[in-house]
Amino acid sequence: MTDHEVHSLSNSEEDDLSRGDDDGDSVSDNFNNPENRGTLSKWTNYIHGWQDRYVCCTNGTLCYYRNESESEYGCRGTISLAKAVVHRHEFDPCRFDLAINDSVWYLRTTDEEERQRWIEVIEDNKRRGTATAGDANSAGSGKTSTGLRRQGSLLSVNSQTVSLNSGSSFRQTRNLKEKLAELETFRDILNQKIETLQRFFDHCADLADDGNDTRSLLNGDTIEESFRVFNAKSKSPKTVMDSIDFRGEAITFKATTAGVLTTLSHCIDLMQKREETLLKRLEREQEKRRKSEEQHEHAIKSARRSIAFVGSPDLEEGPTSELTEEMFYECVEAELDKQDRFEEDLRVSKDLLKTAAMTKPKQRHAHSDKLEKRVHHHMTESMKLPGDDGEENSWELFAEEGELKVYRRELIVDDCICDPLKAIHSIGLVTAREMCHYFWDTSVRMEWEGTIESFRVIDVPEEFTTVIYQTHKRVWPSAQRDCLYLSSMLKIEDPPIKTANEHPPHDTWIVCNFSVEHEKADPVVGCVRATVDIALICQTYLTPPADGGPITRDCLKCDIVYVANVNPGGWAPASVLRAIYKREYPKFLRKFTAYVQDKTKDKDIWF
Repeated sequence: MTDHEVHSLSNSEEDDLSRGDDDGDSVSDNFNNPENRGTLSKWTNYIHGWQDRYVCCTNGTLCYYRNESESEYGCRGTISLAKAVVHRHEFDPCRFDLAINDSVWYLRTTDEEERQRWIEVIEDNKRRGTATAGDANSAGSGKTSTGLRRQGSLLSVNSQTVSLNSGSSFRQTRNLKEKLAELETFRDILNQKIETLQRFFDHCADLADDGNDTRSLLNGDTIEESFRVFNAKSKSPKTVMDSIDFRGEAITFKATTAGVLTTLSHCIDLMQKREETLLKRLEREQEKRRKSEEQHEHAIKSARRSIAFVGSPDLEEGPTSELTEEMFYECVEAELDKQDRFEEDLRVSKDLLKTAAMTKPKQRHAHSDKLEKRVHHHMTESMKLPGDDGEENSWELFAEEGELKVYRRELIVDDCICDPLKAIHSIGLVTAREMCHYFWDTSVRMEWEGTIESFRVIDVPEEFTTVIYQTHKRVWPSAQRDCLYLSSMLKIEDPPIKTANEHPPHDTWIVCNFSVEHEKADPVVGCVRATVDIALICQTYLTPPADGGPITRDCLKCDIVYVANVNPGGWAPASVLRAIYKREYPKFLRKFTAYVQDKTKDKDIWF
């Protein structure tokens, strides 16, 4: 390598330094992530189903809180959206699922537009989060946005040492392949310098073999000057020594060997770091394996819990319980909240009924016309015994037990099973008013009704008339049902006379329930609305004592006609629904009549 080459290399180094060493720095674009906040329904578990949760989507993450007021105390769960996958539910237009690895969040909105809005915000946060992660990786690898990076020179031979002025020369982010490539370059340079120096030493040896005194070469200030003096005195033609820049070759050799040593040192550092990286990776893999084993055990336990019945030993408290602390806490908390809501609904219902009794006697209201039509229909049509209505084959007897007979008529509306049901029963010891009172009174409803999860009285248009919103317990895998209906209890002054009885009834009472709409309903999100048309018609018959004594409960007989026409609002297998009807309706009537007999046995007769 000549002096001109050495100075050219040095000048190129200085030019690189004058341009600044700002390579490898990445500039990340600043942007404002779109965000969305609001209340969504989140699937919790099979015990409590869908629960309202306050959800926030911002800065590439999705987190949720129990409610908005608790958002300042820390979230209950959060996931990164960078690798999350959003699935729109195939049948439910309000539901979407968010999955990342084995973790899935099931969420529901109030309508399809809100679901689309949430999905768009989540996808936008996901894209921006992925772009940010890519920029960070580019910065870590020393690449700019164009994918090119200026390579700093390794050494300046003009300074007779390795150049450390360029910050990019030995940046720790350079990988082992680059260092090995540098060693290849150093090897080629060293081979050239070794050959040049070897020619020099061979020439010295040839001079010694010719009898020349090589010690005279050291008389000059430098080796080059000594050779010039020697050649001037010598009459031999121009030798190879004239073309060798010994000083430049020596400096280059020294700088190259120093570069080799430095690069080898960095290779050792890189290999040590690589070893540390591999050890950390090994630890991470071991940790992943441990977590995978834990997830496998958890999945087995979850599968067992998913098929376990409520109240089984697997879901009871104790040291062997399958419930985690979080699930246990959420279940207890949800149950306490439900009890609080139920007590509040009862208090509001009693206040409304008390106010109506004082300020709203019998009066006209928005549903008076429909109520009168339904009562007239039930007293004229529903009171007819099956076969007396001229359609002998329309009603089918599908359950009979003593005085209790239950009939049905197959009916399908919009692919929904809407079979009308009619039950005829006769019991003693109670009056018609007592039966209708306990059927209508909301303060005792939860004592005998086992299918209701919650209810509240929304309005009391007049005395003994209420508008009720109630939710029914969910029977998995069907969706939860709710209904909004008007319930009215009244006495019938001129009932139709049944020819099957010799004497007219002492009194006749009816409870008429039918679905309505109300602006204050505030339905529960996720429930399927069922429509109902139900009536309980009761008539009291007296058998006076033979000795002319006072009337006792032994003298009472109550004939009952119960009709129900329920549209579940959604599809369900016909065979399953009809099997449930056959089992549940007779059980309900037996349970309710036994309840009324037990509640009134020690009370005065109430006509």
